[in-house]
Amino acid sequence: MFSISEVAKETGFSAHTLRYYEKIGLLESPIKVGGKRLYTAGDIRLLQFMKVLKNTGMSLEDIQEFLVDGCLLESDDSEQERTPKVQKRMNILQKHLLTLEQQRKEIEMVIRLTEEKLETYQEMLEGGHYDER
Repeated sequence: MFSISEVAKETGFSAHTLRYYEKIGLLESPIKVGGKRLYTAGDIRLLQFMKVLKNTGMSLEDIQEFLVDGCLLESDDSEQERTPKVQKRMNILQKHLLTLEQQRKEIEMVIRLTEEKLETYQEMLEGGHYDER
């Protein structure tokens, strides 16, 4: 079991953010012993993945939908109960993957245009021609 400060260090979320996510229902309430929150290794894995999703632009609403069933790795659900939960997560990730692929195309275009601009500037320097526009 891990304290909130240990989880904050491991996940990159501040303790304040963890409590906020718990308050808005984005994160299940952890076990409390003597008023202190205690998290499992599964909670940390889930939060680390949540951080990746957040950093890649997934909305908090989609993250919340993804996390609504908690850590499936530690679940004792039957296969029949687990299957729709896994399918729902797959659907969310497939939708997010499409968004990431579009972002990658846009970034690749920006990189190409930047490289072309740098090449033009290099040619200007080598040719000694400067345009003051």
